Amino acid sequence: MRKAKPKKRIILPDPRFNDVLVTKFVNNIMLRGKKNVAYEIFYEAMDIVAQKTNEDCVEVWKKALANVTPAVEVRSRRIGGATFQIPSEIRPNRKMSIGMKNLIGYARKRHEKSMGQKLAGEILAAFKEEGAAFKKKEDTHRMAEANKAFSHFRF
Repeated sequence: MRKAKPKKRIILPDPRFNDVLVTKFVNNIMLRGKKNVAYEIFYEAMDIVAQKTNEDCVEVWKKALANVTPAVEVRSRRIGGATFQIPSEIRPNRKMSIGMKNLIGYARKRHEKSMGQKLAGEILAAFKEEGAAFKKKEDTHRMAEANKAFSHFRF
C-alpha cells in the first residue's frame, strides 16, 4: 500500500469553449496520444449538434452527459459462498468518468461515416433520453433497484 496518494493533475480548459469538462471528455476520446485528432472529432461533433438543434452545443452536450451518468452501480460481493450484486452510490468523479466512457463507447459502435458524426448522433440521442448510452444507465439503475434487498451487505 502506498504511503501517500498521488497528486491530482491539473487539467487545462480547452481552447474553443474554455471548459475543463470538455478537456476531460477529449482525453477519453483520445487514442494513442493523438489529442489533436480527438479535439477535431469533438469539435466536428459539436458543430453537427449546433447545426441540428439550433441551441448552444455545449449545453446540449452537458445535458446529454448528465442523462447518461448513473447515480448507483452494483458490485459483486461473495458472502458465505454466494455472490450477491450489492447496489452502492458512486462518488462524483467516478460518475462523470462512467458517463463519459459510456457515451464515447456507444458512439464508437454506431454505424455512421466519421467518428464526429457517430459522437454527434449519440449526444443527440442522449439529449433526447434515448440511445444505447442512456439505455445502459437505465439498465444499471434497474439492476440496482432489483438488488436493493442486499444493500445491507454494503461494504
